[in-house]
Amino acid sequence: MVKVLEGSFGSQGEGEFSSDLDVLAREGARRMLAAALEAEVAEYVSRHREVRDEQGRAQVVRNGRARARKVTMGAGTVEVRAPRVNDRREGRKFTSRILLPYMRRSPKVAEVLPILYLQGLSTGDFRGALPVLLGEDASGLSPANVSRLIGTWEEEYETFGKRDLSGVDYVYVWADGVHVNLRLGEQDRLCLLVLIGARPDGTKELIAVEDGYLESTESWADVLRDLKRRGMQAPALAVGDGALGFWAAVRDVWPETREQRDWVHRMANVLDKLPKRLQTKAKEALREIRSAPTREASEREIDRFEEAYGAKYPKTVASLRRDQDKLLTFYDFPAEHWKHIQTSNPIESSFATVRLRQRITKGPGSRKRGLVMAYKLLRMAGQRWRRLNAAELLSLVRAGASFIDGEQPERGDQKDVERVAA
Repeated sequence: MVKVLEGSFGSQGEGEFSSDLDVLAREGARRMLAAALEAEVAEYVSRHREVRDEQGRAQVVRNGRARARKVTMGAGTVEVRAPRVNDRREGRKFTSRILLPYMRRSPKVAEVLPILYLQGLSTGDFRGALPVLLGEDASGLSPANVSRLIGTWEEEYETFGKRDLSGVDYVYVWADGVHVNLRLGEQDRLCLLVLIGARPDGTKELIAVEDGYLESTESWADVLRDLKRRGMQAPALAVGDGALGFWAAVRDVWPETREQRDWVHRMANVLDKLPKRLQTKAKEALREIRSAPTREASEREIDRFEEAYGAKYPKTVASLRRDQDKLLTFYDFPAEHWKHIQTSNPIESSFATVRLRQRITKGPGSRKRGLVMAYKLLRMAGQRWRRLNAAELLSLVRAGASFIDGEQPERGDQKDVERVAA
């Protein structure tokens, strides 16, 4: 096939050339999938070739091929006939881990649907968009099938929002309000209230994604009270932007939770109040404040920043010093966790694609549909979230252990800390 395409490239235009590349990519994907399935079956049969019945006949053998089916992948839609295995052992059955039964699309293809919707593409537009992305024979992704798929996601989201939380523990939580370019009425845009937590084993997990009115305290309080009602205990630390109504809500619902302001948001707000010609140097100074090894050293760097910019730009310094103690809370937690708790990046990075300024949907969208799509996008992104460093320290944090400048005090120092705290 490669030789045929190579022979025809010279006389073709750019559009035909691109089309041939697509054909080549799909054929390559089909062959790779077929080869992978063959290797998987061969390995399974070989592994059990010594298993025999009383007559000496092999119990695990090849059994032809399944009927052809179309599978949609990132490279497009291909047709494949998966090899079958006859496993005669009682209670045993071969199931491919590469191509699951009834699979019609790869997880990566399903992942593109919520992104497209949140960026302004309605389900009715999928008829024109999907063939361009995945080829004219895109399998299982007709508008009707997309609607059915979204229906299952809606049921999944409903179950997620009612689950019992009494058996789980979130030591750290990250909160953010995400505004999505999905018009719900004449003026309203969908505002997502998102909460992600860190489990004691260091894994991150989506806790909640709800809609709210402009990130208000009332909206956040409704979310947190519902989580508490379903059994969620107070996290040791919450991380978020200083502008959130979340903070007043968390003080009401979980007053014992410590607060850490998001450094990325704070640095952006501070720099925004300076002339552009000064921003590069000021940014370096802010990084020195953030990366200082101790709270005392960080406070000294803040004083130096004020000396440099306070006279001419008092609003800049006021922005930096606002809730200063809560900006430096991270010093009371393990140093290994600082890179994780200084920012709400788990949420920011997950929504990087839908934060892009895309066109708004032509007609009013569905609030529930937007929530479901955001939920699905976050669950898919969650599969790539990194575990926290030094996860074993989370149990100490949950137990209330004290940390000074990121380090646990020695036993004698610990008594001094407890005496001062008392």
